[in-house]
Parts: sequence; C-alpha cells; structure tokens
Amino acid sequence: QVQLVESGGGLVQAGGSLRLACAASGRTFSNYAMGWFRQAPGKEREFLAALSRTGANTYYADSVKGRFTISRDNAKNTVFLQMNSLKAEDTAVYYCAGKLYSGSYYYTPTSYYEYDYWGQGTQVTVSS
Repeated sequence: QVQLVESGGGLVQAGGSLRLACAASGRTFSNYAMGWFRQAPGKEREFLAALSRTGANTYYADSVKGRFTISRDNAKNTVFLQMNSLKAEDTAVYYCAGKLYSGSYYYTPTSYYEYDYWGQGTQVTVSS
C-alpha cells in the first residue's frame, strides 16, 4: 500500500507556472504507474497526465498537452507536474494517483477507475 501527499498548489496569475509534487510512502514506488487528475467545482474529475512506472512512457490529455509535463524521481518516491502557461480554466483541485503494476514498462493508465491510490488534493487557483 502507498500513501500519496500532494504539495505545490497555490494562487498564480494567468500565464504563470506552478510545479506540483506528490510524495509517496513505501519502498515499491517504482512499481506504480502514476497520474495527475483535477476536479473543478461542479465538474467531474478530469485526467491530465500519466507516467509509466519506469518513466519510459507518458500520456497527456489534449487540454494540457504542450503546457504540462509529468515526471518522476523514483529515488525520491516523488512524481511531479510542471504546469506552464496557466489559464483561468486550469483552476481546480489537483490530485495525484497511483496504480500498482509490475508489468509493462509502458503502461500509462488514463481512467479514474484504473488507479488504486489517491492523494488528498492540492488547490490551484489561476487568476485572470
């Protein structure tokens, strides 16, 4: 089992950048594919980005492709989401998620239902 704790959220002006981090407990972080989601008030949780357990593969939602970058540091049990060119519509609570998987190095889950573990979320507010 793994526990996930997000950090790095806050208030930023449109056009600015933020870097979110998600720290994972446990010794098997490299066996987890990781993802980032967000949820705005009144909306469903939205997939943003996924990263395979070794970092060999990534996948992005069209809404953030070219602006957001997911990465991981397995030595530090941490996954990151670098967010650039932020827009007011990026305002939401951001969640990291983990999927325990010891198979393919390239597996990048994109569905909410594929993930086993979730962080508590961190608020990102982009002012226009």
